[in-house]
Amino acid sequence: MRVIFMNVNKVYYLTEQGLSKLKQELEQLKELRKTKLGKEAPSAFYSEELNSEFVSFRDDMDALDAKLEEMEYILNNYEIIKPPAVSGRDKVNLGAKVRVEINGEIDEFVMVGTWEANPALGMISNESPVGMALMGKKAGETALVNSSVKIEYKIKKITY
Repeated sequence: MRVIFMNVNKVYYLTEQGLSKLKQELEQLKELRKTKLGKEAPSAFYSEELNSEFVSFRDDMDALDAKLEEMEYILNNYEIIKPPAVSGRDKVNLGAKVRVEINGEIDEFVMVGTWEANPALGMISNESPVGMALMGKKAGETALVNSSVKIEYKIKKITY
């Protein structure tokens, strides 16, 4: 029996594009699951003997089922990221494009929820150390990220 622990009260923040991508990926994984069950199921699946082919197949299916379950859970517990009211657009929040200066270098990224985070593509999670340090700050302010090295992020510009 598989037990998956998910944060019961967690809301997953998604952009419209992220929601679309999640739904598309979910459908692709459902199709992959059907294909694996229909064509790739080892003959041992229907046998009472346990062999390495069956164990490998079962492990793959368990991992796929866990991913499908996680994605469906997110689709039942998401909120679309919307720009804040005009009066709140001077602060870093979800959906903000933030330009920062780090040690004299300029960098820019978008604040997103954990599901869409991809630092290599400039998508920073609001739950990451950098994201948490920047949330609620205004242009001109500095956010300090404490890790093995202290890094200062000087906020230059915030847009939505």
